[in-house]
Amino acid sequence: MSFEQLKIFSFAHSAIYLTLLTVWLVPGLEDAEMVFGWSHGIGWIVMSLLAVDAVRRRVIPLWLGVTVAVIGGVGPFAGSAGFVLQERRRRPSTR
Repeated sequence: MSFEQLKIFSFAHSAIYLTLLTVWLVPGLEDAEMVFGWSHGIGWIVMSLLAVDAVRRRVIPLWLGVTVAVIGGVGPFAGSAGFVLQERRRRPSTR
């Protein structure tokens, strides 16, 4: 996977997690909570495996892979923010 594809998947995972938090707060949406809970869990596992592979192939740096795989289970927003930060670091300076 490319850096861009991983970034898009990270943002999709963050959107799923945000939806999970939202349906968790609303009473009566237990079915949606289960669907988004499973989606987040499976998404985190897949994202972690993809991040480990991307680190091995040098698509992303180690710090970003660790952020996605370790912190991503409880806060995928950190991984999405990490992709934005890495993208800005990779951009050539215009100074």
